Parts: sequence; structure tokens; C-alpha cells
Amino acid sequence: MLPRIKEVKPMPDYCLRVVFDDGRKVLYDVKEEKILYSNSISIELAEKILAESKKEDLMVHLLAIESIVQKKDIPQMERFGMGVYRPMYEKVTTQVDDIYEYYKEHPFEVPKLNLYHATTEGRERTRKRLAGLNLVLADAEKTALECSATGVTKGTGLLRLCEHLDVEPEETIAVGDADNDLNILETAGLAIAVGNANEHVKAVAAVVVNDCDHDGCAEAIDKYLL
Repeated sequence: MLPRIKEVKPMPDYCLRVVFDDGRKVLYDVKEEKILYSNSISIELAEKILAESKKEDLMVHLLAIESIVQKKDIPQMERFGMGVYRPMYEKVTTQVDDIYEYYKEHPFEVPKLNLYHATTEGRERTRKRLAGLNLVLADAEKTALECSATGVTKGTGLLRLCEHLDVEPEETIAVGDADNDLNILETAGLAIAVGNANEHVKAVAAVVVNDCDHDGCAEAIDKYLL
């Protein structure tokens, strides 16, 4: 029999709604409008990543309170393996003319920095160039390379959230589709892969549900959480 969440603990007069940047870097209490936990890439490291990124055909995405991309990259998102997200990016991102000049003029610690490559070969070249830096690198989507601060994964984000809510990790579920989800799937009490997940994810999952385009996450919530 598959494990299920044992209970949902009521929190009288308090509703915690947490967004942690793609499950990772920032724990943010939406109601109180405050950051509970953050571990970001330093300005020095972000500058090094951006310098190396200029050597490849890719799209840079800076994720912080704002989601910042380069305006001219939006029409090319299909080429960078991110075409399905283009309508969302057109609506919610801050689009700048030159992301390198923008960061030079407005440096900040970056919770997460994504590099969307034109090819998987380009991603591997970037990985090798960044390998000596104090970073966590994870594959995502078709050609994306996610850069995070050392010690930061979706799994560590889940543990921080559990600590804050006084919930055991065994009482949680996680749903994933790509290599950047492996750590949280191994941390959660129940690991669920959507139908379009890669084989690495399906190998660690206890359950496989429908794909993302056919309500896979809703199926996971309905069957194993509610």
C-alpha cells in the first residue's frame, strides 16, 4: 500500500502560504510578506557565471523578487528549449535590453540563475566551465542548467519548510519531472513522477501519475494528499 499524508495540521488564525523559488532558494511567507530563509549566489559568483555564459548560445534568466530576462531572447525561447513557457514569460518577466549591462549596473545576490542553452552540447560545455566554482548545478528542461548556491537544493528547501511548519519530511509528498527534482523526491515521504518525467526521475519515484498536460499534479494531490 502506498503511503499517504497522515494529516493536515490546522493553524488557527494563521495561514502560511509559502513560495520557495522553484522549491529551492527562498522560503517566503506571502501573508506576512517576509523571507523566512534565503541562500543566494553572491554577486562575485553571479558575475563569473555571466562572464562564462557569454561564450555560449544561450538565454540568461535571473530569478529573484523580480524575474529578469533579456527582451530579445523571448522570441527565441523555442530555440532554447523553453517555447512552452513563452506566453508566461511575456506576461510576468522584467525584460531588459542587455542583461549583462543590467546586472553590471544593478548587482544583487541572485537566489537562482538559469541558463537556457540552444543545445545539450552547449550545456555540457558551460557545466565544465562552471565546475570549479562553488555552486550547485542541475539539469532541467531540455537544455537548461540551473545554478544555485552551495548546499541549496529542492530537498534542503523542503527540510526548511518542514522545520518551519513542524512537519516531518515523511508526511510530505513531492512531484517532479527532471533531474533538478531528484533531491526533493529522495527527501519527501512519497516521491511522485509525472508521466512526462525523465527516466532518472521515474526510477526514484514510488508512483507515476499522468503527464503535466493531463493534470498529473492534480491527480497526485487528489489521490495522495486530500
